[in-house]
Amino acid sequence: MGHMTRATLAKDPHEVAEMFDGVARRYDLTNTVISLGQDRLWRRATKRALDLAPGDRVLDLGAGTGVSTVEFTSAGAYAVGADISLGMLRAGRHRGVPLVGANALELPFADGSFDAVTISFALRNVPHTKVALAEMLRVTRPGGRIVICEFSRATWAPFRMAYENIALKTIPMAARVISSNPEAYQYLQESIRAWPDQPGLAGLMAEAGWHRPAWRNLTGGVVALHRATKPETSLSKRY
Repeated sequence: MGHMTRATLAKDPHEVAEMFDGVARRYDLTNTVISLGQDRLWRRATKRALDLAPGDRVLDLGAGTGVSTVEFTSAGAYAVGADISLGMLRAGRHRGVPLVGANALELPFADGSFDAVTISFALRNVPHTKVALAEMLRVTRPGGRIVICEFSRATWAPFRMAYENIALKTIPMAARVISSNPEAYQYLQESIRAWPDQPGLAGLMAEAGWHRPAWRNLTGGVVALHRATKPETSLSKRY
């Protein structure tokens, strides 16, 4: 077994990229197992929230191997996947959708390039959340929309205690059996615990310039879908 890589909660982009390069081979299988198959439900809910029309241009940020990117094209949208991990993008090369190496803090796209931008389970891995949200705002056209699917905070206290004290602790154990880099899933557990709750993320979105952020809980708040729009007249904030 070679050297295992895991990022710290400082989330250095090179560390994050290297860590995900290390899990790319079995990433989709591992996610399906540790989420008990809920990952498919979460992807479907994200696609519905995006409400894509034929011809819509959508940026799928943190696309990984492009599983979600492909699903967006089935609605007739033009979907571009972007990720900082070239290993993940390589693992998705066979999917036949455009996949671009990109840092969420400096997106390689012109202002107003997309009708919609979405990021699933990846915003948590970016070191400066508000900068990434402002970059996503910049590349979205006025009146365009964002959908974020991310781990959040379970709303019912007994369920939250069970989830945080039992389910989260089993993620690294399950990953030891399946994943090519179990240490990455120790980071996953810690990053979920440290992430802001639903109102916290909505507040960051508003501060970055997104209009009227709202959320909907999935799986009892273990995951939340946040949605907002870019104002018709908007000056992107710089951080």
